[in-house]
Amino acid sequence: MSTYTVSVEWTRQGAVFSDRRYSRAHRWTFDGGAVVPASSSPQVVRVPFSDPARVDPEEAFVVSLSSCHMLWFLDLAAQAGHVVESYVDHAAGRMAKRADGKEWVAEVDLRPVVAFAANAPDAAALAALHHRAHESCFIANSVKTEVRVLPQED
Repeated sequence: MSTYTVSVEWTRQGAVFSDRRYSRAHRWTFDGGAVVPASSSPQVVRVPFSDPARVDPEEAFVVSLSSCHMLWFLDLAAQAGHVVESYVDHAAGRMAKRADGKEWVAEVDLRPVVAFAANAPDAAALAALHHRAHESCFIANSVKTEVRVLPQED
């Protein structure tokens, strides 16, 4: 099986730390060399201790589900002979509290809009492609979050 490696790097940069008034800004480095500026969510830790211009873990979770679904959808569409011109998803994740009071990303809605250059599938075939993509997505298969695929009209 495949192994995926990342590095997460943070430094105190002279902050007191024990007062909890330190920057949560850090960086993610991926095995291929990509570096992503990251931070805690400003919805969880207030600015200036979070940096809203950086990617937070909750956003990364939502985008990983969206990206995985899209990659599977594109492959399945190509296998079925459909030519996809574009694919846009404005996904959203929602936090909730569990019965024990802990917060989690309870729901993720994927809202893909797919434009076809040729041989577009009918509504039933399109729904089936999205269903198969969702069932195949490694990330969706790895989480207990409810992931809904809600295809949008273009």
